[in-house]
Amino acid sequence: MDLIDRTRLRDEIRMLIRSNAVTAILGPRQCGKTTLARMMAAERLSMWLDCEDLLSKARLKEPMRLLESARGLVVIDEIQFMPELFPILRVLADRRPQKAKFLILGSTSPELATQAGESLAGRVAYLPISGFQIDEVGAANVDRLWWRGGFPRAYLARSAKEARTWVDNFIQTFLERDMGILNFRADPERVRRFWAMLAHMHGGKWNAAELSRSLALHNNTVLSYFEFLQRAFMIRVVRPWHVNIDKREVKAPKVYIRDTGILHALLRLVDFDQLFEHPKLGYSWEGFVLEELIRLVGERNVYFWAVHTGGELDFLVHWRGKLIGVEVKRGDAPTRTKSMTLAMSALKLDRLYVVYPGDTPYPIGDNMEVIPLTGLAEALAPPRSRMAIMKYSAT
Repeated sequence: MDLIDRTRLRDEIRMLIRSNAVTAILGPRQCGKTTLARMMAAERLSMWLDCEDLLSKARLKEPMRLLESARGLVVIDEIQFMPELFPILRVLADRRPQKAKFLILGSTSPELATQAGESLAGRVAYLPISGFQIDEVGAANVDRLWWRGGFPRAYLARSAKEARTWVDNFIQTFLERDMGILNFRADPERVRRFWAMLAHMHGGKWNAAELSRSLALHNNTVLSYFEFLQRAFMIRVVRPWHVNIDKREVKAPKVYIRDTGILHALLRLVDFDQLFEHPKLGYSWEGFVLEELIRLVGERNVYFWAVHTGGELDFLVHWRGKLIGVEVKRGDAPTRTKSMTLAMSALKLDRLYVVYPGDTPYPIGDNMEVIPLTGLAEALAPPRSRMAIMKYSAT
């Protein structure tokens, strides 16, 4: 398969560079940050620095002298390895006129967001990215993306076997190398077991006590593993939504493995057919839809809702002044359920969408509609812009 031009992300990065002195692209290793930055650098006079590279480190022995003389776009890759650059960038960002713009990249780096937030408050724009997403690969390739995950080298691999080998190696490298780079001191094998147990908890409620018992680890140790994987962009946490009703609402968050290719590897699924026989089939699809939903509306606008008596809504979206429910079903012809009706009433939803893998939208009640996954973008767009949304490519 040919390389994929990530036009939307390139446009977003251009806009952020134009409007901000410093732009930070955050995401896990191998998700395509450096490739995107090279495309940006090719468009204008640029300086490229890689904080893992010995030559770049030598050039940065006197960082203020080097960076204040720069013009155009300055790209600093793996900036978490040189946190001393953040105060210098703050000074340069405040200078007028600005002679250069800075594009900084951080891979699986909880430190980057913290350090930049302290040193560059009000001067930096963040763009978190992941691997490929549906609008980039096209509707015809949804199953491939779902099974392999979005990391470019896995998705673009010549075969499914080669893709799985790459994902397995990525997991191993993350445990044996990246954890140490990020100064997270833990036994890689214990973290692997914890990560695998989270895969079996994917789409379910976070329960630290259950994992502590299962792994024979102290509760604080389990929490430290959990927080590290979250900051390292490996897991996604969805917060509960609360309303004042006469029912006991669930307060624990839900947890997902962000990349479904990693999820399937941790579940030890060997091929796509085996996924359809696995009890986590529906939850895998739910997490896949979640990532598309977050791409469209942002992580901060997505919640879930559940009550202990059984009512539940997979996702609740607070978007453009409205409350929108999103249920995720893997079946061929979903119908309205009692839980959906309860959610519509209790939450006073403006609309409820049921996302399924089919091609045809159809109504199932007042303000309730079943829609294809590839129709989610149009459904969530404001009315005036719906006609302008490009249909997903079938190629």
